Amino acid sequence: MSYLLKSLEDQNLKEKAPEVRIGDIVKVHNRIVEGKNERVQVFQGTVIAQKGKGPSTSLTVRKIGAHSVGVERIFRLHSPRVEKIEIVRHSKVRRSKLYFLRDRVGKKARLKQVRR
Repeated sequence: MSYLLKSLEDQNLKEKAPEVRIGDIVKVHNRIVEGKNERVQVFQGTVIAQKGKGPSTSLTVRKIGAHSVGVERIFRLHSPRVEKIEIVRHSKVRRSKLYFLRDRVGKKARLKQVRR
């Protein structure tokens, strides 16, 4: 039984999945269906959490929208709806979950940039 599940997981894995870390600022190109039309919407924000391993890996991405309203979305890394993930910037963090950013707005919500 485990061999069958393993083969199904391997079929759904993307070959070019980027190595995303906590604290990275990413652009997620997400495919959206509106009626008969299909388009790609870009969501840019900070990765505040990562869950799961293998094909079930999911990223929680947070951005500050209009009027300082925080917006969080959870993306499956290997989902067919996710076109691609671009890493814009790396940041230095010391935690695996950055939930403390939910309470911060403006310049306090910045993370220190790391050049790689």
